[in-house]
Amino acid sequence: RTFVGVDNFSVFQEIFLQTDDPRVSNIVKFSDAVGELKVEAVASIKDGKRILFRFDRAAFAFKFLPFKVPYPVPFKLLGDEAKGWLDTTYLSDSGNIRISRGNKGTTFVLQKEIEPRQELLSAISTGYGVTQAIDKLISATQNEDEEPELLEGEWKMIWRSQMETDSWLENAANGLMGSQIVKRDGQLRFLVDIVLGLRFSMSGTYQKIGPKKYEVKMDDAAIVAGSFGLPIEMLSKFNMELKYADDKLRITTGYNNIVFAHLR
Repeated sequence: RTFVGVDNFSVFQEIFLQTDDPRVSNIVKFSDAVGELKVEAVASIKDGKRILFRFDRAAFAFKFLPFKVPYPVPFKLLGDEAKGWLDTTYLSDSGNIRISRGNKGTTFVLQKEIEPRQELLSAISTGYGVTQAIDKLISATQNEDEEPELLEGEWKMIWRSQMETDSWLENAANGLMGSQIVKRDGQLRFLVDIVLGLRFSMSGTYQKIGPKKYEVKMDDAAIVAGSFGLPIEMLSKFNMELKYADDKLRITTGYNNIVFAHLR
């Protein structure tokens, strides 16, 4: 309770009940550079919604120390003072907002921490804070050992950092709309639905030129209707950098350093 009202600190609560060692933990995060205090309690459930707990250990985890520093409170000697309960009085349909009341009368409003990937998808759906969410996702995964791969399949564009600035055909040829079909043999295809079964199609190649970087050359364009196509003489060249990729979501920079988000 000492830290809840301090704006410079972040307070989290972890609840793990469906495990062999059910626990409730209160975490005070001082900063990314300093570290955190974690106070843990053994937990159990009563009547379906009340969590009973008993604090049994706590420690500081400072970033500048290779070991944890015990929190100087003798929980075993506190008896009932180390015990408490927590009632969940409200839980949103999404499960992201929870209101709880503690045994000492304190009411807590907590928001579930969202994974950076889900935060990005939510930002794209609302249209707000997308750039910041992309930066957060990239930052959270940039230290991973495995380099992301340009996976094959049809990838539909769901967001870009810049609106179209050229003609419709030039925007389509530069991958600023529609879908991309990636093949393992270095083949790439742009597809854009026009109207009444008409589609813009442009094929080309991609070649890896460095870590996460690809050279893209698109040179076979046509307006397609069924099995018929009207060829268009166009050429588009640009470099593409893979910023993030998983089985379903891909973040890249492409033509004119525009940032793209695609879903497979």
